[in-house]
Amino acid sequence: MHKTAELAEEAESAVEAAAVTRGPVFRERLGVWMFLLCVAMALLNVTLFIRGGWLDAPAVQAWRTVCLAVTVQALPFLLLGTALSGPLTLSFPSGCSAGCCPLLFLPALSLLVYAPPALGAYTASREPAKAVTQQQRFDALTAASPLPMTLTQFTRRVQQDRTQAIKGRTVQMSGLVTPDKGRDGWYLTRIIISCCAADAQSVKVRIHGAPSLPADTWVSVTGTVHPGGTLGTKSAPAELDARTVTKIDRPVNGYTDDLPLVPSR
Repeated sequence: MHKTAELAEEAESAVEAAAVTRGPVFRERLGVWMFLLCVAMALLNVTLFIRGGWLDAPAVQAWRTVCLAVTVQALPFLLLGTALSGPLTLSFPSGCSAGCCPLLFLPALSLLVYAPPALGAYTASREPAKAVTQQQRFDALTAASPLPMTLTQFTRRVQQDRTQAIKGRTVQMSGLVTPDKGRDGWYLTRIIISCCAADAQSVKVRIHGAPSLPADTWVSVTGTVHPGGTLGTKSAPAELDARTVTKIDRPVNGYTDDLPLVPSR
């Protein structure tokens, strides 16, 4: 009987020792896997940033954005979980340390319920407008009236087209409202995202002759070039005398400076 009791005590001791050993080993392996995951995601993002060609296709760009967003947003939570592993180990008995490890991922679950605010007028009002690239040749404008144009196309026509083909033409552009407090007029704005929110840039055209709507309101504006400087040179400002301003739904391609695509119903 005494021998049996001793064997039982030894077995219990062995089980307790194994539980104590498994806890640190599990946490160590978890930390290694988390580190390797972060490194892999970082390398993937670097590769996507450097490579061009087919990676610039719209569908691939969407996945690039998702991948980078996950890395940027999830990495701090993963590091926080690793930092909390020490206090959690001290707070719970050694036998349940391995079972408590899933608690380290609770901060990351906040990504499921938290969405960062959309980029809009607040961002555009605090950064200079994107520099419009030089265009050497301009095709003849169509006879459509109003003439649909992007903000970039309008800016190029006003500041680079020596033929002044846009003079007197009624154009139509769309974007979100960016108020300009203390000055006449407001800005029609498009936010452009190539990869992620970190590289967001804005294109802006000042609107005259129409009251400003609330910030971030999507509108379609028709009008003619506002006089100033010499049309076809950089002295001419990218400004429009508005004739009509109409509220519209945010287009599905809202983070580009393309003609708007109507949201699907």
